[in-house]
Amino acid sequence: MGLRWKQMQLRQKAYVEQKLQNRLSFLSGKKIEAPKIDKDPLVRKLQANIRALNHRLRLIADHEKRTEEMAKIKADRAAAPPKEQEGGKVKKPKKAPEEGKEKKIKGEKKAAPPKAQEGGKSQKAAEAPVKSIQE
Repeated sequence: MGLRWKQMQLRQKAYVEQKLQNRLSFLSGKKIEAPKIDKDPLVRKLQANIRALNHRLRLIADHEKRTEEMAKIKADRAAAPPKEQEGGKVKKPKKAPEEGKEKKIKGEKKAAPPKAQEGGKSQKAAEAPVKSIQE
């Protein structure tokens, strides 16, 4: 619902209002009384068109207002430092797994007890490269 849509609705409203004024002046020229003028089918149709156009214009105004508010909120969020942002998902650093607790991997047998491990490697793994170097 851009500016063109709004302008088109305003033009239509002006056109319908002009037609209504012409019809009212025509009926008053025939010396028809006010209660009968209100019951005239063309007058009622033109008045309904004006109400519909007013409703559309009100929706357009609400949409423009909401768009401006969202732009303002977006600008505020961009200007605020990332720490001060409220709401939304905040990523927290995951805790490092505690020493001695290891997840089991499918197909793998239970690892050696934590005492036998040194720096995350078992003694057998540490000794194997040393033997190959000495040979």
